[in-house]
Amino acid sequence: MKRQKTLETNANNGNLFDLLSEEIVFTILDFIDTNPLDRKSFSLVCKSFYITESKHRKNITPLRQEHLPRILNRYPHVNHLDLSLCPRINDNSLNVISNTCKDSLNSIDLSKSRFFSYNGLMSLALNCKNLVSIDLSNATELRDSAAAAVAEAKNLERLWLGRCKLITDMGIGCIAVGCKKLRLISLKWCISVSDLGVGLIAVKCKEIRSLDLSYLPITNKCLPSILKLQHLEDIVLEGCFGIDDDSLAALKHGCQSMKALDISSCQHISHVGLSSLISGAGSLQQLTLAYACPVTLALAK
Repeated sequence: MKRQKTLETNANNGNLFDLLSEEIVFTILDFIDTNPLDRKSFSLVCKSFYITESKHRKNITPLRQEHLPRILNRYPHVNHLDLSLCPRINDNSLNVISNTCKDSLNSIDLSKSRFFSYNGLMSLALNCKNLVSIDLSNATELRDSAAAAVAEAKNLERLWLGRCKLITDMGIGCIAVGCKKLRLISLKWCISVSDLGVGLIAVKCKEIRSLDLSYLPITNKCLPSILKLQHLEDIVLEGCFGIDDDSLAALKHGCQSMKALDISSCQHISHVGLSSLISGAGSLQQLTLAYACPVTLALAK
């Protein structure tokens, strides 16, 4: 009876939103979630809307790192943090993030930042236990110690290390041992990683679905380990000059789950290897050959 009187009072006062549960208001917010200005307008309506919007917001993209403490306090339930617009993120910033977000943080994009080191990544990996996705692309100053810090993120499933040119097989080995739940890893332009590092990833990370090895100095030596991955669907070998017709023949007999293969700019591949691959890769749905073998009549056949 008391609840009914409260509802009637709110309805008479015109506060119809007070009649709705928080889940229903969240559903309404989902429809305006794509436009930041709409979300801001909603939060400025009243104190109740301000609090509700702060609970609903899961993804944020800060413009300046000095605003991070205030932003993270405003949005305590952030899942994804996109810092691609903050190129000067440092260890102090990562410490603030790890101590504020903790278990709520699932993914973080640091692809445009270069001022953090081992210490910041270690704090992030140890405090954010539910972290499943990290993008460290273009962090050209990171070394094997930073890779060892990433290895502490035991639940990590997606990792981008594009252009981390100073990380070697030793660092990749640490990641392979520590992050056994990996489903996607990009090592594009990690020119210090060889067959050994790739082989360690293939041996230790059995759940790999997507593997980007673009422009790595690898050869056929790492293929036997890769071919044993039972769930591998997407392989990118763009610019891998050590890959040849024999490599494609090997792929024919393994990776039965492979759906997409990119061998762009692999200059030692001919129609012979392609013919061998296509005749045996029954699950292959997408094949990228840009800047690879010359287009000849034999290739067309």
